[in-house]
Amino acid sequence: MLAIKGGEIWTVTKGRIRRGTILINRNKIVEFGPEIRVPEGATVIDAEGCIITPGLIDAHTHLGILPLEEGGRTADAVETTDPVTPQLRAIDGVNPLDPGFREAVEGGVTTVLIEPGSEIGFATGEVANVIAGQGFAVKTGGANFEGRILKNPAGIKMALGEHPKRTWAEKKKMPTTRMGIASMLREILYKTKAYIKKKEKACDPDSDLEVDLKLEAMAMVLKREIPARVHANRAEDIMTAIRLAEEFGFDLVLEHAFEGHMIASEMASRGIPAVVGPILFSRRGVELKNLTPKAPALLSEAGVKVCLTTDHPTLPLQRLRVLAGLAMREGMKEEDAIKSITINPAEVIGISDRVGSIEVGKDADLVIFEGDPLEPTTKVKSVLIDGEVLYQGK
Repeated sequence: MLAIKGGEIWTVTKGRIRRGTILINRNKIVEFGPEIRVPEGATVIDAEGCIITPGLIDAHTHLGILPLEEGGRTADAVETTDPVTPQLRAIDGVNPLDPGFREAVEGGVTTVLIEPGSEIGFATGEVANVIAGQGFAVKTGGANFEGRILKNPAGIKMALGEHPKRTWAEKKKMPTTRMGIASMLREILYKTKAYIKKKEKACDPDSDLEVDLKLEAMAMVLKREIPARVHANRAEDIMTAIRLAEEFGFDLVLEHAFEGHMIASEMASRGIPAVVGPILFSRRGVELKNLTPKAPALLSEAGVKVCLTTDHPTLPLQRLRVLAGLAMREGMKEEDAIKSITINPAEVIGISDRVGSIEVGKDADLVIFEGDPLEPTTKVKSVLIDGEVLYQGK
């Protein structure tokens, strides 16, 4: 039994406890509150004067699949021989020894969604497929990498706009326009619908129906088992993503959404969440001219569920809470800011039964901060994943 005692507990979903105790047994939270008796023999962590939050979550990264230190393009981020590759799995390209995992833990980020890449670097430009492949959710620390996986697959990454246009125009291959991108998405979605019907008619499980890995992957989207996670920076691309989702009836998560605040009502009225950012970024390129750190506040006020992202390695994962602090400075409510890096991404990914808030029965993924977690000068004192202390500040 482990007890974290004396700190202010930010549960995220059930308010705050001024001076509380959290009891952990094995890897789960078993009790918390202001007057909790610590069992005899329990190991006690003194959190007096500190703030305890759930482990932080980034819902859009390329951790381990797009190594920062290698620089330039990497064959493990994007398969650039075909613009439509939904059958690819990020988990098959991730380096579990990437130092970014350790750095994430040190910054209090305990869970990430890892997706095939779409942005490679300032020097080499952007590379993106219309459909890049399948992402997965994993904890950033722990002895067994496979045991850290929370959800696989957790969505299929797609991209609209300039990145896939530029990538394939250079190869003199479709798509070279926004119309071409939408056409290719419609084509594979229609093929997937027909494939699903054909499989349903094939009653014999040993039938000779040929398995199509691309369509098998897309079938998960049309069956609403996982969402389409669509990279869409500009308003017209956001509207195209919405149009396709309504046309084919799939669940949609918008990624980056740099002009989302300009059409926030379109997203809010449909209950479409957005993984926004990174908001601490230059306005390079035609798609970023309306980038503003006020976007998370404007989207939240409109009723959009907002998650903030570093888009690691665009920004290092340990800076995730800095983005939340910046969003709060630019008008986002404190409650919404902390939710944007905890429970909101957990819900959007579909893992909120395990992580994202401090509740009985959830995984003991916790961060002990020496002060306000949304203040950039605050240091991380300790980080626990599955009830094990994986980082102890100096």
